[in-house]
Amino acid sequence: MLAPFACLPDASRGRLYPERMSSFRSPFQRDRDRIIHSSAFRRLKHKTQVFVEHEGDYYRTRLTHSIEVAQVARTISGVLRLNTDLAEAIALAHDLGHTPFGHTGEDAMEALMAPYGGFDHNAQALRIVTRLERHYADFDGLNLTWESLEGIAKHNGPVTGPNADKKHDGPLPYALAEVNALWDLELDTHASAEAQVAAIADDVAYSHHDLHDGLRSGLFSEYDLMELPVTGPAFDEVDRLYPGLEKMRRRHEALRRVFGRMVEDVIAVAQNRLASAQPQSVGDIRHLGTTVIRFSKPLYQELKAIRSFLFHRMYRAPSVMAERARVTQVINGLFPLFLTRPELLPQEWRADIEAAASETELARIVADYVAGMTDRFALQEGQRLLG
Repeated sequence: MLAPFACLPDASRGRLYPERMSSFRSPFQRDRDRIIHSSAFRRLKHKTQVFVEHEGDYYRTRLTHSIEVAQVARTISGVLRLNTDLAEAIALAHDLGHTPFGHTGEDAMEALMAPYGGFDHNAQALRIVTRLERHYADFDGLNLTWESLEGIAKHNGPVTGPNADKKHDGPLPYALAEVNALWDLELDTHASAEAQVAAIADDVAYSHHDLHDGLRSGLFSEYDLMELPVTGPAFDEVDRLYPGLEKMRRRHEALRRVFGRMVEDVIAVAQNRLASAQPQSVGDIRHLGTTVIRFSKPLYQELKAIRSFLFHRMYRAPSVMAERARVTQVINGLFPLFLTRPELLPQEWRADIEAAASETELARIVADYVAGMTDRFALQEGQRLLG
């Protein structure tokens, strides 16, 4: 039994291009399946989370990260009686728009695309699922439901209006504006509870696995984590219960406790906020003016300390920064090369190039191509075309 404020499949606002209903899958299940089978989803296997994809087989990629986010989202949604299929679909799609080399590539693409309407990975994910995936006979994109598109667009909160994230001050990213012009996504409201769950699941997943990956890389040690909130008590508990435990098991036992603490906190806070607000529909959730899915204030402050530690010891570590500089050169070289010599793009992109009526349209096509590259392909093309 779903809660009254959950997104009900039968009440979906439908798809931009009407389709016959499936006899054995709900609309949100079909959205999830289309995302999993998309080319963009497969490419996440070879896209950076923190470490460039070729640096080690055990580090998270965008694909493994997305799967972990989906698992957390299903767990939280199930407890709260939300629609687990919709939460999973949004979680699986949330990083489809990421460039090669993670946030480093996105930073480079934002700077390069500033004269042409900017670049934002959430907006690019919308462009992928509404336009760039071209496998179906009747439409471009995946023809996802309105609820899935809404979740991709604003799982981090309203994009316009008084409650909007300050990051979106100024004009909307063109990819988001184009989709919103086709179908009003109500960008000034909060998203469904399922989308909010996908957003917090992203925070849970990366906060947990970046600790794992940082330890494996040797950028910091278990001793360093024992000095931090949340992680320190987790290691203390493992040492008390399992004295002398082998190193890798000790690490896993401690970090899974960190993981559990975050999930349990989110569930408890959501239950309290929902009990207080008493929403009777998904519309009530969207118009509450605040999120119902969030960390408690004490845990949020503790996680800020962990993220500050990760920022200085991992994301800005000298070895990581050296790699950031190297891969930024690749993006900064490929984009202007393709912009001045679009004939270098593959044959299947030629029709779009020929239809481009301005430099801005051409730049957006080049951005689609470069942003869609995997780490390894971008490096190969950089070597082949730029030396």
